[in-house]
Amino acid sequence: MTVECYAQRLLNPYRGTMHTIKYEAAEAVTLDGVHWDIYVSNDTLLEGLDVNRWTQITDIRFGTWSVENGLKRGPIYPSDDFLRMEEMGAIVYQYLTQVHRKIPFPLRDHYELWLLDAEGRPLALLNSVVEENEIDLETAIAWRAGYAAQENFTSAACAHTGLSAADFLARHINARSGARPAAQWFRRERDGAGTGLQGVGDVNEFEGRHIPYEDFPPLLLSADWMDEAHRRLAADFHAWQAPWLLALPGLDTALRGELEQHARSQAAIVEKLHRLYPETVDEKAIKAALVEAVMCRAQPTPAPRDTTLSTFYIELNQNPPDWERGR
Repeated sequence: MTVECYAQRLLNPYRGTMHTIKYEAAEAVTLDGVHWDIYVSNDTLLEGLDVNRWTQITDIRFGTWSVENGLKRGPIYPSDDFLRMEEMGAIVYQYLTQVHRKIPFPLRDHYELWLLDAEGRPLALLNSVVEENEIDLETAIAWRAGYAAQENFTSAACAHTGLSAADFLARHINARSGARPAAQWFRRERDGAGTGLQGVGDVNEFEGRHIPYEDFPPLLLSADWMDEAHRRLAADFHAWQAPWLLALPGLDTALRGELEQHARSQAAIVEKLHRLYPETVDEKAIKAALVEAVMCRAQPTPAPRDTTLSTFYIELNQNPPDWERGR
């Protein structure tokens, strides 16, 4: 019996990581490390088919689980196929109860789609997948700041423009891709370097190229080419994204520490996501955010509800992510 545990990023815009426990055609997934959804599907429907990333089968909710509430079962269907799916779901559920404290799981979405600048360099991460056969060559390649940024991200660096900070940054990033935008898929290697694969737009000359780790921006958005004002805008955006960016592994210690300080201003989101942080540089900063979140909940007037993770389903190319389709 092989049960896989892995994570992948939620992208365009980046909104943290999704963690998965998978056995055959059953999965348990979480966006916060606390609340898990368990799904099963009838993979026998794929037998004899030429399966690709567009082949979809409907998933059934086996149930939801958390330590506090235990397992809440989904609907039960009296059929032989469902009995088999029940068995797979039960295996995932039992494994979940044993390993849920071992999050965060390692990232396994090593195939990445990057928007390229006019010179063909990685500019902004647009998408990522776990398996090569999931690569999508028919996708929009505009970078998005996202609906949550539209509502909550501000920056003095663009106060004079008359545009929202999110729109102003998105326009600047996408303009950098040139008159004929292109994006390329890369397979990231163990050392962080990237091997160029196919892409969207005119990228034939770039296929097979090797790009070193240093050429991929660690915060998924390049700002080295910007003038001072736009760099301030990008820095403000990364500061606003800090609670989600802290879920990325492999960040430089100084950079992680800086993000932890920025994240304190969004204590409620830190409380929701901190279990998915692979490491902590300044434990006092994170603990201070957690204490503040608890205190805010104790106030008579509750803090505004954070809907960032729920809007993710709309923001990804205005379609639900692959794991949610059909559910």
